[in-house]
Formats: sequence, structure tokens, C-alpha cells
Amino acid sequence: MYGSSTGRARLGVAAAGTAVLLLAGCSSDADGEDKKPAVSQQPKAKDPYWVNPEGKAARQVAAYEKDGDDKNAELIKRIAEQPVGEWIGPDNPEAEAKGFTEAAAKADRDALLVLYNIPHRDCGQFSKGGAADGDSYRSWVDKVAKGIGGRRATVILEPDAVLHLVDTCTPEEFHEERFDLLKGAVERLKKQPKTKVYLDAGNAGWSEPDALFDPLRRAGLAAADGFSVNVSNFFPTAVSKDFGKKLSAKVGGKHFVIDTSRNGNGPYTGGDPAENWCNPPGRALGEPPTATTGDPLVDAYLWVKRPGESDGECKGGPKAGEWWPEYALGLARAAK
Repeated sequence: MYGSSTGRARLGVAAAGTAVLLLAGCSSDADGEDKKPAVSQQPKAKDPYWVNPEGKAARQVAAYEKDGDDKNAELIKRIAEQPVGEWIGPDNPEAEAKGFTEAAAKADRDALLVLYNIPHRDCGQFSKGGAADGDSYRSWVDKVAKGIGGRRATVILEPDAVLHLVDTCTPEEFHEERFDLLKGAVERLKKQPKTKVYLDAGNAGWSEPDALFDPLRRAGLAAADGFSVNVSNFFPTAVSKDFGKKLSAKVGGKHFVIDTSRNGNGPYTGGDPAENWCNPPGRALGEPPTATTGDPLVDAYLWVKRPGESDGECKGGPKAGEWWPEYALGLARAAK
């Protein structure tokens, strides 16, 4: 196991009001005049996913430009001009999912959404929380699905949720319910005609593929489009690809996606092994997001974790999911 965690702390979701702004794809000044977004949408041929012009990195670019700090603005553009996962919050799931997918559709792109609200989430650590109970979670997922509607979306489903059953971090009394909730979430989301679902399967340092086959089956992988690996973690793409292929062979040849957001320098091996996943120093942005991976089993390289957002209150970082410009600059500077 790579430490005792995946690098879980990843929250930082849009408010309902932000979702409304996203419909226009731009912001407005005090006089009501539209401002041009500070970042550009990638060519569709390069990546099918939508770049959020109102994201935290984009706002940081605008702030640096306003201050005349062009050097740092250009560095943060390395993040702001790439599509990243939009983590749906607990309070207004239908409005947020609708806002993101409508904005993406307007730009003729696909939305990339992350659902991270399973009950008893994160074993009481930096990103603890989640829905109050099973019924609340089912209702929340249903609202997300309604918000997506018939628009194109790729959903990364519940990072860590299966693996915390495998590593026994989640108490045994909640296991059966979690399997049922995950399977139900896959089935509900797949009722949307243009939604792809990837059930999270941890990372190459957390568990062996042989330990994951049955838990993923019980969590509904058969009905999903595939699984995700390396979410919020730092393992090199080649290592994650090898792990994913071994796991795919165990689960009927399912395809997978890899989070490459911060894996440019691989895992951190210094400090306390129990927290070397949390805001590790010296890391770098990884391969840019793309759906052209050159491997028939790997559907995409994605930035599921949003680079520049804190993993939690460790190593001087702010709360989980809060934007940390100094860390974002470090990732960008170190990128190849």
C-alpha cells in the first residue's frame, strides 16, 4: 500500500450560483458587460472535454494579469487551459450538473463530472462527510442524473469508495449498503443516453488487482463503461497503465481512464509515509488530458483532481479542496 491513503482530500465544488454563470461561459462586470474568459478552450480534436472559463485556475490567471504578473499568469494557464473534473456538491446537484453540462454542450464539448458523496466518506479523514444515509445518496444521484439529462457527460464515480471496503477502513457494517449504493448509482446514471460512467478503482500503490475483482463486480462495474485509476494520486502513467491492464484482465476487459493531473514527477517518498500523498512537495503536472492515448484499453488521460487545490491541512496547506496558488505554481513550474 502506498501510505495509508490515495490522496483523498479533493473537494472544491461549484456553488449553485456559479452553475448559472457557466451557462453563459463568461462573467459580467459591475455594468453588466460580459468579459472575455481569461483562458481558451482546447481544440476539440485535441481533447473532447470542456474547459471551465470560471474555474479557480482561470480566476487566478485573471488576478495575476490584473496585477501585471504576466509570468505567473502564464504558468497558471498551464492548468487553467486544460479541462478538469467538476466535483458535484451536496446541496444543489441537479442545478450544478445541469449548469456544467449545458455550458459544455454550448461549447460542443463533453462535461467531466466527479461524484464524491457516498455516506461515511473518507473514513473520517480530511474529506470526511458524504450523504447522511443511503436514501439521501440515492436521491442525490437521481438529481445529478436529471441535471445531466441527454447531454454528453463522463462521470468518475466515488473515488476511494470501493478501495475503502477492500482495505477495511470503512467499517464492516456499512459494506453491503455501499455496494448497493454504488451499483444503484451506476445503473441510474447509465439511464442517461449520453453518459459514460467510470467506477473508481484506486491506484497502483494501494491494492493488488486480485483483491479488487469481486468488490468491483459487487459495486456494479459490469454496467459501467469502465474504471478509473490514480485519482488524486501521483503514480506515473506507465505504472498506472500497467496496473489498469492487469485489473482489466480480471474484470472482463473493461476499459479505464487515468488521472494524470499531478503525476509528472511520480510519488513523493519523503516524510511520514502515512501522509506522503498529502500536498507532497516537488510534484509536477502530468500529461495533458486527451482521449487519444494510443492504447485501446485506455479511454483517456484525465485531470480528475484539480491541480492547485489542497489535499488537506498538511504541509502548510489550506483545507481540502481550497485553491492554493503557491502549490499550483510549483506544479506548473516543474512540468516538463
